[in-house]
Amino acid sequence: VQLQASGGGLVQPGGSLTLSCLVSGRAFSRYAVGWHRQVPGKEVEFIASTTWSGDITHYSKYFEGRFIISRDVTKNIVNLQMNGLKPEDTAVYICGADKDPYSGWRTYEYRGQGTQVTVSS
Repeated sequence: VQLQASGGGLVQPGGSLTLSCLVSGRAFSRYAVGWHRQVPGKEVEFIASTTWSGDITHYSKYFEGRFIISRDVTKNIVNLQMNGLKPEDTAVYICGADKDPYSGWRTYEYRGQGTQVTVSS
């Protein structure tokens, strides 16, 4: 399974941004896709995950209501819509795939490269 994150950039505080994770490879639909983020020097932080069927969507309580995860099964993309962005949301955002939608980042089976999001005026 291969994952490619895109959509990062510079955004002003209070703004919105949507990231995309393009997923490909053998039997990728058997894997849940999760979005995480990492600030240099800090642990990777879980944001949200979803199965391709949509039967499970799991959010970190810290992001629920502000960030929205969705999937486009026609394009093999999992999106992360981020609203009300704050400077402390500045991080590298990474997507990964694992059979367990509740898995921790350290045990994720597949990990993509991240995309930088910078929130600044």
